[in-house]
Amino acid sequence: MALSEVYWDHHIPLPKLPPVQAKVTVALVALLCFINSYDGEFVFDDSEAIVNNKDLKPTTPLNNIWSNDFWGSNLSSNSSHKSYRPLTVFTFRLNYLLAGGLHPVGFHVLNIILHAVISALMIDVFAILIGGLAYDESSRILNHAPKTSLLAALFFAAHPVHTESVAGIVGRADLLCALFFQLSFLTYCKAFNGGSDRDDRFSVQWVVVSLLLCAAAMLCKEQGITVLGVNAAFDVLLICNVNVYELSQRLLLRKNPLNVSEMLRSGLLTRLALMGLGGLSMLYTRWRIMGTGPPAFTEVDNPASFAENLFLRIVNYNYYYSLNAWLLLCPWWLCFDWSMGCVPLIKSATDWRMVWLLLLWCVLIGLISQALCSQDSQRRRTLTLGLVLLVVPFLPACNIFFRVGFVIAERVLYLSSSGYCLLLAYSVGHCCCRWTKYRKLLCASVLALLCVYVARCALRSHQWRSEQSLFTSALTVCPLNAKVHYNVGKNLADRGNTTAAITYYREAVRLHPTYVHAMNNLGNILKERNELTEAEQLLSKAVSIQPDFAAAWMNLGIVQNSLQKFEEAEQSYWNAIRFRKKYPDCYYNLGRLYADQHRHVDALNAWRNATVLKPDHSLAWNNMVILLDNTGNLGQAELIGREALRLLPNDHTIMFSLANVLGKLQKYKESEGFFLHALRINPNAASCHGNLAVLYHRWGKLELAKKHYELSLKLDPEAPGTRDNYNMLRRKLDQLKQHTP
Repeated sequence: MALSEVYWDHHIPLPKLPPVQAKVTVALVALLCFINSYDGEFVFDDSEAIVNNKDLKPTTPLNNIWSNDFWGSNLSSNSSHKSYRPLTVFTFRLNYLLAGGLHPVGFHVLNIILHAVISALMIDVFAILIGGLAYDESSRILNHAPKTSLLAALFFAAHPVHTESVAGIVGRADLLCALFFQLSFLTYCKAFNGGSDRDDRFSVQWVVVSLLLCAAAMLCKEQGITVLGVNAAFDVLLICNVNVYELSQRLLLRKNPLNVSEMLRSGLLTRLALMGLGGLSMLYTRWRIMGTGPPAFTEVDNPASFAENLFLRIVNYNYYYSLNAWLLLCPWWLCFDWSMGCVPLIKSATDWRMVWLLLLWCVLIGLISQALCSQDSQRRRTLTLGLVLLVVPFLPACNIFFRVGFVIAERVLYLSSSGYCLLLAYSVGHCCCRWTKYRKLLCASVLALLCVYVARCALRSHQWRSEQSLFTSALTVCPLNAKVHYNVGKNLADRGNTTAAITYYREAVRLHPTYVHAMNNLGNILKERNELTEAEQLLSKAVSIQPDFAAAWMNLGIVQNSLQKFEEAEQSYWNAIRFRKKYPDCYYNLGRLYADQHRHVDALNAWRNATVLKPDHSLAWNNMVILLDNTGNLGQAELIGREALRLLPNDHTIMFSLANVLGKLQKYKESEGFFLHALRINPNAASCHGNLAVLYHRWGKLELAKKHYELSLKLDPEAPGTRDNYNMLRRKLDQLKQHTP
């Protein structure tokens, strides 16, 4: 263990702060960078992971988080994404409970606080990796590189590539994983507390605690297991002070073979065995939990993994690595999604982008040669551990061990960026040490870089505050990304601007001609605009490309029903149900088709299926009551209406329909109660005022009838039949006045 001061540290252009003050400074910088995202909305993946995730709701059993994936789907399902992160989902659930619902402020605030805590703890991590492991009498870590570790932590706190992890709520997984990753590493270091360079004692208990924290990191995000690699490298390089270059030479030249007894005495093999056993146990448990094997990704998710031959796959994987390196080096062009044509594949060795691969490996080989061959032990240790911290956490995302479901994901760089920040801080220290006469220029450059980082974080986190700003910001970064155009179109459609949405949906389909979700949404808009022929063409094409696309089958059925192609519509609905067994909305639309064809029994059965699958399906309940009312089955209509209101006690549309039925059954008092209750919920319903007036008219309460006829006509002067009924009532009132002495 190195106990000497790091020679370049005092050249770093920063003040030497006490430990607590340094951590507070780093935390404040982290807060400054991302504080303006605290009142943002739920955006992008937040919809699936939080808004639509039933595991967050108190009505869902807490045990479900241990059997479902990150998105709320059962892990045994073939459609599951297999992202097993129960501790992250548990924190989402706590946010939900504390806020009393889906209020994004609490979710965002916790993310920002977590990033500030992680940034502050990075000082201790960097201090150990740069200056070595040492403790004072109070068992506190001694920082032999206070300025370098502070600078590296400041770079980490303000790095713009972290915006997605901090400002996007689903980035909570990366934040919690990083926190437990740090704690696992620092706990592993605790195992050597009290030792010295010649003291080989270590605490097995602390190693076990470190493994438990590693498991916690893995339960937040799968990347957490990589801390074992960092711990092992730290043990070999810093605790055991192994010179990797000398070791490799001894092995290759077969000179001075390894002294196994010395390794046993130092406890290294024991510790590596414990970590190996723990890691294998975690991986085995994780594999068993996954159930049906790894998730099935498509070519759209990760086109390089579907490239024609091994050479092209390797080339494109390395190109992706170079783009990730560029995001760390120059985090200006950031995008919420890098798939669907955003990064075109390299298809030949003559592609000019091959230069980036060569440049990446030239830099890496240069760093590795310095890390292994440098005569300076401090430089060798810092570069080696910096590279370990850069590369090891990135390994699960590199496509080497298994196919991943993305091209580039800024979130996965959250941990790896710490290695980059360490190397960057070392570079600054090395330059300051070597070029002392340019100290002021270097100081200004560092300050300028930090200011640019903070400004870029503030701008980017502002873009993450709403889907509108997030999606439109991506148009300049990835104009060839069909998914970007799709999301912009969807956001515009959700806000009612369907005309503009059509333009973006059409562009998404042009960029990606098999983009079935864009076709489905475009077909829906065209259906609402009564452009039924083109809508039918788009939806037919969507289901021909993806035959199991249940939503497109249902929407095609709706369009065919509108075109009076009843047989085709019925077949489309049944196709949708075949591919999605539990599809209440499809049963509802099938019931409407049957009702239009006067197949009343089939319609009632379809709507009953909809309510069985979704007991709060208001439209299906209401249509059953109306159909039974219209066909004269008033008694059955009353029973269905009362059953519906037991499940939906505040649904004014069902109250209205049931009140009409009760009025026809001459149960005037009950009918009046339901009408008045419905009006308390929706006081501006002209039809409700009008039908209540008819009830009073029949009941003989003519003044009340007159009042509600007038209210109905005030709200809707063109209400059908209401004016005629009102005029009839006025004539009757006039006759009564004439006969009154």
